[in-house]
Amino acid sequence: MPLRRSLLSLAAALATLSGSQAFAQETIKIGLVTALSGQSARAGEAITRGMSVAIDEINAKGGLLNGRKLELVRRDDEGNPAKGVVAARELIYKEKVAVLFGGLDTPVSMAIVPIANQEKVPFMGPWAAGTPITKNGANPNFAFRVSAVDEIVNKAMLQYAQKTFQSAKPAMILVDNPWGESNEKGLVAALAAKNMKAAGIEKFDGNAVDVVPQLAKLKAAGADTLFLVGNVGPSAQVVKSLDRMGWKVPLVSHWGPAGGRFTELAGPNAKSVHFVQTYSFFGKQTPVGEKVLAALKAKYPDIKGPDDVTPAVGVANAYDAMQLSALAIAQAGSTQGDAVRQGFYKIGRYEGLIKTYDKPFTAEVHDAVSENDYVWAQFIDNKILPVAQ
Repeated sequence: MPLRRSLLSLAAALATLSGSQAFAQETIKIGLVTALSGQSARAGEAITRGMSVAIDEINAKGGLLNGRKLELVRRDDEGNPAKGVVAARELIYKEKVAVLFGGLDTPVSMAIVPIANQEKVPFMGPWAAGTPITKNGANPNFAFRVSAVDEIVNKAMLQYAQKTFQSAKPAMILVDNPWGESNEKGLVAALAAKNMKAAGIEKFDGNAVDVVPQLAKLKAAGADTLFLVGNVGPSAQVVKSLDRMGWKVPLVSHWGPAGGRFTELAGPNAKSVHFVQTYSFFGKQTPVGEKVLAALKAKYPDIKGPDDVTPAVGVANAYDAMQLSALAIAQAGSTQGDAVRQGFYKIGRYEGLIKTYDKPFTAEVHDAVSENDYVWAQFIDNKILPVAQ
């Protein structure tokens, strides 16, 4: 009997060990829904690379939750909200991702966030800047972001236009979708705070091939600067339409042009657009910047130097967002959705790529990047370079 009991105990111990080892080998899936094809595919690839470098780093240190490795699972939304919703549901229900990352387009993210809130799965935004993504009215709110926020960027756009171009009569040319609406609201508020009004506000369809009629109205209104909001294709059409008009007016843009084949689509005047970024790999780097650039060079043969990390904003935002998400999971001690949500609030100090974060998220603030974290850039010889100031 003692021998039998010993054998049974040994068998139980082995079964427990085997089970714990299997659990340790089970990956923690991180989902990504973004544009992986089409005009903005470069943005999706940049987000992928930033997340992948962070995941490699975390896994090399032993992973999370007693040795579980992170695994990135991607789906292509093609910039289409309906396809983004289908992809998000698959990642949530079938893949059972611990955190769901969104991608480039505000309309897609705004379609996905209600599902994330309903299913209690943390959503992390590494690019889309629409203010309502995180300020969505849900309680509890599962949407977090490491990226620009329209209402803050809009203040920066006005400040930059006044400082750089001495603008007194700025006007808006906005893509006609929820992202354009978010920026119209933010720009109107930014102007009102300085007792100003827009010289004009014009919208255009994202598939338009000619924007001359709208631009002609803004020119007739005496606009001395244009605030541009649109992703790669729409922004390129604005630049080409200005070229057809022969109107050389300063363009101060949100970061939409940085997301893909802008210089190819816009032509030689692509360089006239000044746009916002959250990070640049040019110039002296912090130790984290040096580490990330070295990892990018080692992992991706096409990256030889800073000018090959494009768009840098996608890489930088995604890297920091992934690291902060990992810290939230570690704080939660599990992958259970609500625990991870609360884990974001427990993050203390983290030395990231964009900046050193100190309690980046609270129950009231779900955006980790502030107005002090932006840099301005333009395309020079097909490279995104900081504006010389």
